[in-house]
Amino acid sequence: MLRQALRRFGQKLVRRPTLKEPVAKDDPRRSLNTLDLVARVVGRTVGIGVYILAGEVARNQAGPSIVICFLVAGLSSVLAGLCYAEVSARVPHSDSTYLYSFVTIGELWAFITGWTLILSHVGDKAIVARACILAFDNLRGNKISQTLRESISPHVPRVLTEYVDIFVVGLVFLLIEFRNLRYVWSFPVTKMATLVKLLVLSFVIISGFIKGDLHNWKLTEEDYAMAGLNDTSSLGPLGSGGFVPFGFEGILRGTATCFYAFIGFSSIFEKVEEAQNPQHSITMGIVISLFICFLVYFGVSAALTLMVPYYKLRHGSTLPQALLHIGWAPAYYFLAFAFLCIVSARLLGFMFPIRRVLHRMGQDGLLFPVLERIRSRPFILIMTTVILSIITAIMAVFFGLTDLLDLRSVGSLIPHSLVATSILILRYQPEAKEGENESEVLEENGHIVERLTLQGLLFPGSPTPTPLSGRVVRVCSALLALLLILLCLVLAQWPVLLSGDPVWISVVVVLLVLITGLTGVIWRQPQSSSPLYFKVPALPLLPLLSIFMNVCLMVQMTAATWALFAVWMLIGFAIYFAYGIQYSLVSNST
Repeated sequence: MLRQALRRFGQKLVRRPTLKEPVAKDDPRRSLNTLDLVARVVGRTVGIGVYILAGEVARNQAGPSIVICFLVAGLSSVLAGLCYAEVSARVPHSDSTYLYSFVTIGELWAFITGWTLILSHVGDKAIVARACILAFDNLRGNKISQTLRESISPHVPRVLTEYVDIFVVGLVFLLIEFRNLRYVWSFPVTKMATLVKLLVLSFVIISGFIKGDLHNWKLTEEDYAMAGLNDTSSLGPLGSGGFVPFGFEGILRGTATCFYAFIGFSSIFEKVEEAQNPQHSITMGIVISLFICFLVYFGVSAALTLMVPYYKLRHGSTLPQALLHIGWAPAYYFLAFAFLCIVSARLLGFMFPIRRVLHRMGQDGLLFPVLERIRSRPFILIMTTVILSIITAIMAVFFGLTDLLDLRSVGSLIPHSLVATSILILRYQPEAKEGENESEVLEENGHIVERLTLQGLLFPGSPTPTPLSGRVVRVCSALLALLLILLCLVLAQWPVLLSGDPVWISVVVVLLVLITGLTGVIWRQPQSSSPLYFKVPALPLLPLLSIFMNVCLMVQMTAATWALFAVWMLIGFAIYFAYGIQYSLVSNST
């Protein structure tokens, strides 16, 4: 009885929905070409991050080696993008990672993905709130926040005087959301806005290579002393000079934060059903847009650290201040105004991604049914906006900018890892006929007696996937995910490993041997031959590499980020196991 109950419970956690037919190839809604999709991704990706990350990471985490951070973060995004491209080929529907997880690996993982996306979008809004404050202050020489604090400090508690600008911007957010509930960007406007942003940032890059000084990548302790930083015996947060002042640890930490710069690429999958030729444009759109974004971030960060010594970078207003540092005052105001325009553009309809996920989860029964009517009932929409805006204000007040950036990155890294895992599993599953679900496949093959042997594990007798080979891949994938997490946690202690501690080195060797063995077992299993317009190459290595890089980046996040994420997930699991698992739409249809 207990075994059957546990089996039924496990089946509930991985049940999957049946989707309607995708949009036909000749449907008039398919009007977007590759250029449109690239413009959308670049417009979503290159924006606030280029103004915030460049100074935040270069000053406090990596110095001039920030260019390496963007390179590694971009590579991780490309690996995730290729996995997304295959999932979109299997599930040709326009939606977020939530739908892809639901259809490919089941209900529980879909809930985790959706609940994480909600938190990451709220965190993104808090980042925009801080960026909006910086944009206003840059144009006024940081006088706005000073004036507000000086004028109201005798009358209100100190916490409000410290964060009054955030409360003011939060109110502006709320008003703009109500005024733009039906606002939609057209693609001509998107392409024009993207072009303007690229031109502005190209001006910054050219300025850096004209006025930059290569010596800023070779700083020494003497440079600190000449700058008036006399405590050269203990530089502390200033690092130790040179191209990598904070060492290898600084590059790892900076890469984790820089991942925020590339998370916008997943927006391309919201337009799969509108693409004229998704077989070609989705994959090419991902690769081209990520390459453009990397060139922009690489160029801006290189120009910035060449123009200004990294320890002189100011918090938040780095790009305008860099132009002021080289004596180009008119360019300072031009760039500050451009920054304000970019922030303002992000305010318009900013709650739309959150509302879309809430609506979908409410429609599927994983969240309360009232959220299903969030698009049709203005009162529900307004109340949701108010609640989420309050959460955003609290996060903006009590968490630092780095914590918010990390939180947004975690909210993307976890879904990316789940998508890579789903690719690893689905490629090795037996093919289902049209209209047939997984349980029917197992029942159809039930008459075939399969026994697991060592020889059958390494030399399968069937050239096509079987239920047994599919289960082998599932188990091996779960074990590999666990081993990769353990390996990343151990590698995070790299100073101990470099010291030659035999215990830690032995642990790494054992983990690598186990990972290699399980990877070999998966590689020996037969793959599905079902035709798809794109398949991830070099299976199973590429998805495993994507998971490994994602976990490595997540290990570098701050404790405050993980504390907030843990609290959020505990609330989510309470909702799911008390409500969602019972009232899921998939549960009611079976």
